[in-house]
Amino acid sequence: MIQKKNKYTVITGASSGIGYETAKAFAARGKNLIVVARRQNNLEALKDEILQKYPTLDIAIQVTDLSVWENVYQLYADLKGYSLETWINNAGFGNYDSVAQQDLKKIETMLHLNIEALTILSTLFVHDYKDVEGTQLINISSCGGYTIVPTAITYCATKFYVSTFTEGLARELKETGAKMQAKVLAPAATKTEFGKVANNVSEYDYDKLFGTYHTSQQMAAFLMDLYDSDKVVGAVDRETFDFKLYDPLFPYAGNSKHNQKATTEDKE
Repeated sequence: MIQKKNKYTVITGASSGIGYETAKAFAARGKNLIVVARRQNNLEALKDEILQKYPTLDIAIQVTDLSVWENVYQLYADLKGYSLETWINNAGFGNYDSVAQQDLKKIETMLHLNIEALTILSTLFVHDYKDVEGTQLINISSCGGYTIVPTAITYCATKFYVSTFTEGLARELKETGAKMQAKVLAPAATKTEFGKVANNVSEYDYDKLFGTYHTSQQMAAFLMDLYDSDKVVGAVDRETFDFKLYDPLFPYAGNSKHNQKATTEDKE
């Protein structure tokens, strides 16, 4: 039986890389977890690893493919019995190719996962928890969500969406007096499965192809720095690889006289 009094942190894309290490970082803080991914064996291994060190925690596993929109809604419905504290949308993947040559089937799946699933889950979580003290939504973008990278144009476009959506949401929550905080993490090159998936290869040498990169453990530590802060953006500088915390970076027309006038109807 699920205990409503227990609070949980949800992490999508938790079967490897940044998501896997972030789960371990939150477990070290004594947080109960709901870990979400397609690969059950990896999630079981993560659960076993965490419980060996922190046996009193509750680690729930949700196996699903979030590139399928029906699964996105079902995931959230399946979590209705839990009391959620933090939601981390980490699931996503990239693509290195020219627009002219990119595989549209892969791009279609990337758009479903990087944009649609993230937007739906963010919206549902905000709707239910925006007025709950201590809640946070953290969406994983990329330094490619602030700078266009050659041969990764479509991927960057998905991450620009994540960055602007989350920054705008953070402003909306603050302006409406909500208690939730929305934040965005923007990694640069990180040694994960990303390189293999983005390039459609079975092996990928980060030392040879990037030289400078962060590990998943380092990025998880950066995410925790963002989690602990009052800032909205945690970003890696892709030239220096320094990690810094920022207020929202995109221009915002908050008080522009050219905005649509407020209506008399209040929206719930």
